Amino acid sequence: MRCVVFGATGYIGGRLVPELLDAGHEVRVVARDVGKLADVPWRQRVDVTTADVTDSAAVATAVDGQEVVYYLVHSLHQSDFVEIDRKAAIVVAAAAKSAGVRRIIYLGGITPDTGDLSPHLASRAEVGEILLSSGVPTIVLRAAIIIGSGSASFEMLRYLTERLPAMITPRWVHNRIQPIAVRDVLHYLTAAATLPAHLNRGFDIGGPDVLTYLEMMRRYAVVAELPRRIVVPVPVLTPWLSSHWVNLVTPVPRSIAMPLIASLVHEVVCHDHDIATHVPDPAQGLLHLERAIELALTRIRSADVPTRWSDAGAPSDPLPTDPEWAGGTVYTDIRELHTTADPATLWQIIESIGGEHGWYSFPLAWSVRGWIDRLAGGAGLRRGRRDPRSLHVGEALDWWRVEHLERPQLLRLRAEMRLPGKAWLELSVHRADDGGATYRQRAIFEPHGLAGHLYWKAIAPFHHAVFGGMARNITGTAEHQPTEHTPA
Repeated sequence: MRCVVFGATGYIGGRLVPELLDAGHEVRVVARDVGKLADVPWRQRVDVTTADVTDSAAVATAVDGQEVVYYLVHSLHQSDFVEIDRKAAIVVAAAAKSAGVRRIIYLGGITPDTGDLSPHLASRAEVGEILLSSGVPTIVLRAAIIIGSGSASFEMLRYLTERLPAMITPRWVHNRIQPIAVRDVLHYLTAAATLPAHLNRGFDIGGPDVLTYLEMMRRYAVVAELPRRIVVPVPVLTPWLSSHWVNLVTPVPRSIAMPLIASLVHEVVCHDHDIATHVPDPAQGLLHLERAIELALTRIRSADVPTRWSDAGAPSDPLPTDPEWAGGTVYTDIRELHTTADPATLWQIIESIGGEHGWYSFPLAWSVRGWIDRLAGGAGLRRGRRDPRSLHVGEALDWWRVEHLERPQLLRLRAEMRLPGKAWLELSVHRADDGGATYRQRAIFEPHGLAGHLYWKAIAPFHHAVFGGMARNITGTAEHQPTEHTPA
């Protein structure tokens, strides 16, 4: 089918497009800023259109000739998001009707049976009703928290749990919620394109677990191998105060946190599982919360942090269209220098690093850190290296382990010292147009709990001397070596 996706630069849209392509559909993507799609791995497989969803003429052009419209847009980050989303839904509904579109598919939120809805949930419900009454057969899928790296709700859960070993929270932490893995959301969205034409209704979708937000935080801590979190609920923290607290502790903007937190005063649990009548559950079954969290953490935990965005292949992987605060905290120190040294000579210096050759920077600091690691029961610097000239994947190098080697371009080392987190050091060589080379050095640290964040902040003042000196000395040594370098 010919499918057009509004919101392709968003969290769900960016992950849905490759699923639709793999299912054999032709896909057109719509975005206000198509530049955000420049690095996505599926860019050359889709038709790209620029449009604002409130622009009737542009939307009409975008839906022309299409059979299925995926509407995955919301304006949560804007103060007047209710009015904007209402107008956009009316524009898209009218354009789809005029163009003879066969199906509209919308992802909204589960609404509780009782009580006044938060502006966020009320707006999601209103958009769904506008599309259902458009005259175009519409499927509205309603979900609670979506578990996946990049989901705003999941990122709040991630940052709060990782950064706060103890926290004071409002009473809403005891409200029940039914999270769902992003993989399962994409399963339902993709299947909705081929549902019978007469269906014009909403479906609640959720995972197999119904639990409180407090239980979610504690289960996250278990999966992330963090100590048990201490949570003290109090009745005085309003959603407004909570949003300020989230803005202080996490990188999630208050403009997004506030409407989401306001929705947490409701219990959002599926009313039924009618969707199974039309769309069977995934072959492996719906993912339990722990497995969904594991998948959301996999990319960082597998040390895939330094790879290209185009390498992302799973629904839970971060994408270049995700906001800066998505994907968890990963600290980096990046140094890049141009050198007149021959690339081959520079590479030989890199591959001979460590052991008797040292680390080309602040020897005293490296020695002290090595002794501290030994006193803490770690490897220290005593392991040295097997061969003074060459390395192999998997071998020990002082307190590092060679994790990846692309000779003569890239060396990635994984730290095996005692740390409140995980660390990598990546050294790479790129040939320059003038015959010299560009040396790139990246130190990467994934903190583990509050101690990890404090550790990185504590050593940050020494980075210029240690990492900056290392980059300067490696390139300087390469420049003073003959082309055929032999380690001293």
